[in-house]
Amino acid sequence: MNWKDYYKDHLVTASEAILNIKSGDRVFLSGNVTTPNHLVHALADRADHLSNIELNHLLTFGDDPFIDKPQIYNNAWFLGPSIRKAVNTGKSQYIPIFLGQIATLVRLGTWNINVALINVSPPDKYGFMSYGAEVSITKPCTEAAKIVIAQVNSRMPRTYGDSFIHVNDVDFFVEKDEALVELPKKESSEVELEIGKHIASIIEDGATLQMGIGGIPNAVLKCLGNKRDLGIHTEMFSDGILPLIDAGVITNQKKGLYRGKVISGFAMGTQALYDEIDNNPFFEFHPSHLTNDPYLISQNNKMTAINSAIEIDLTGQVVADSIGNQIYSGIGGQLDFIRGSARSRGQGGKPIIALPSTAKGGKETRIVPYIKEGAGVVTSRGDVHFIATEYGIVDLFGKNLKQRAEALISIAHPDFREQLTKESHWLNLD
Repeated sequence: MNWKDYYKDHLVTASEAILNIKSGDRVFLSGNVTTPNHLVHALADRADHLSNIELNHLLTFGDDPFIDKPQIYNNAWFLGPSIRKAVNTGKSQYIPIFLGQIATLVRLGTWNINVALINVSPPDKYGFMSYGAEVSITKPCTEAAKIVIAQVNSRMPRTYGDSFIHVNDVDFFVEKDEALVELPKKESSEVELEIGKHIASIIEDGATLQMGIGGIPNAVLKCLGNKRDLGIHTEMFSDGILPLIDAGVITNQKKGLYRGKVISGFAMGTQALYDEIDNNPFFEFHPSHLTNDPYLISQNNKMTAINSAIEIDLTGQVVADSIGNQIYSGIGGQLDFIRGSARSRGQGGKPIIALPSTAKGGKETRIVPYIKEGAGVVTSRGDVHFIATEYGIVDLFGKNLKQRAEALISIAHPDFREQLTKESHWLNLD
């Protein structure tokens, strides 16, 4: 049977496809901006006929359609606002794991995925569909699933790289066009712009960059207009890199791997970004076990990783996924890139953690003598290198505890420096 006949024979409605999900199943859900919402709502509609359905996914956007359906719960690798309350009240659960190791988890054979719900582009003339803007864990999880249900969506950009699945590897097709979630570009605050300037000051021409989304990454990118031959190897990117590509600043010509290409696991941004990556071989999307492999990351020249934190203590312990005992987001790829860029430090690599010096309108310091009770350390004091706030950037690598505390206090908000010095007596600063 040729692929076109196979496709027609397995084309069903969403409600028909969801009948293949049985009570007790573990269901993978493509996340970030590519959640197949048509399939998700069909599953919600059938919830009363099911029990004990576990959903595995990364970040999801919008309302949680299962919030009042105890039959279906999240067991997520990364939290967004829609499920944060459910996790922190015990209705759902959080799995702390490095993004680059999720493929290993699902391939072990002990972590079975019964059904994968994915969102893909229509097939090309050879029968290949693209995972589009989200390849990172969607590809390995789909390959591990016993049953694959694909929402075929003409609004999904067709991306290059290791980003394809053939029609013959899908069990059921549901045709439904849906726009991808758009995240408007966030304007940077004055504090974020100051942080961006400090970070930009140590980024060299020819560096390969990793950064996320939000005010600080956007601020850094705004400050890089005078740089030359920058490259991108990251787990994700957003609209902020597009002006630098147009200006010829990002060329990818000095990278150690995949020269000439932006390498990423997924993209999140505006429709302009999705239009830019569609059928554009300048961008390649790959699974996270490649993009987030510290060994591969380290082979890029002057690898510079820029990640954020919720708080950092005076010894250099970085909290990034929780506020006290409340889970906020996830481990993601922070440590993958911190370690990868650290391994290239002899070749100019720079692992950077960036954060505003205060929270809650300046009432709390983010540089603290002790991390909050119950908080989780994502980047250990042994992994930390550069720390940036709006008051400067310091390098903790090779420094003892006393030297670290002194350096971090120097970039804390001035209103808290005296207090931090007093509270750091246990580090023999007084």
